[in-house]
Amino acid sequence: MIINTGQRTDIPAFYSKWFANRLDEGDVLVRNPYDRDKISRYRLDPSVVDLIGFCTKNPAPMIPYMDKLKEYGQFWYVTITCYGKDIEPNVPDIDDVIDSFITIADIVGTDSMGWRYDPILINDEYDNERHIEVFHHIASRLTDHTRICVISFIDIYDKVRRNFPEAVAVSMENRELLGSKMTEIARDFGMELRPCHEGNYLEKYGADCSGCMTIPVYERAIGARLDVPKKKPSREGCACYLSCDIGEYDTCGHLCRYCYANNDPVKVKQNMAKHDPDSPLLIGHLPENAKIHEVPQKSWIDRQMRFI
Repeated sequence: MIINTGQRTDIPAFYSKWFANRLDEGDVLVRNPYDRDKISRYRLDPSVVDLIGFCTKNPAPMIPYMDKLKEYGQFWYVTITCYGKDIEPNVPDIDDVIDSFITIADIVGTDSMGWRYDPILINDEYDNERHIEVFHHIASRLTDHTRICVISFIDIYDKVRRNFPEAVAVSMENRELLGSKMTEIARDFGMELRPCHEGNYLEKYGADCSGCMTIPVYERAIGARLDVPKKKPSREGCACYLSCDIGEYDTCGHLCRYCYANNDPVKVKQNMAKHDPDSPLLIGHLPENAKIHEVPQKSWIDRQMRFI
């Protein structure tokens, strides 16, 4: 099976010690985001967990604990963009994140790494020229350390409109201009560009529009075929295989203004203050008389011998 860590928060950046403790203990407890009284337990054991997926803007705090992950398949998506502290107030500087990316890649291998440049937004400070210039710089440094680059353009969800009211949707003209140029730059540095939930309009420029967090991507990372249970897409038009996320919403301390996972910066700070790295739960402690659902788990690796 696959354990995901990055759809609800950034565990490597803010909760690496907690995650290392969970690996040592061999399990993790997760609250249902829509019913906090429902708590599930996942075993963290390489006999049943084929791959752990990470999405982070700062992998550096996890580097000291990489030995604890060596028995697991891994795939890392690291987001590196052109934005400054006005948009991403607590994200480290670009080149520091690139250095950490390269360190992780040297440990887990190129096929277990992906670079995300998203979400793309446009304003007077971050215009097309700025995006292309910084994208080229990052791609030049990450060449030979990943084969995948993912882009997407900002979605103006209600929480984005509330926390970032000046953000506006990117026009189709700019989407095509940036998407085509980024596809070309990525190709020049040995990467395939994968738009995330953007349809197929960039396919004509050579982008791979099959999805970003897909089973083939994971299979390449672990060097094995996965026989996965069928599941509905997380949203219409999305080909990603997302399940078993152990994070919690409103807990990411980056406080990026475009964030899809944080609803309220005040609540984020309150939740982070309740974090205990020794607790089996990311935020808070297990209530007395809590009912815990033991999640059925098994390896999805297809071990059947095949003849060509």
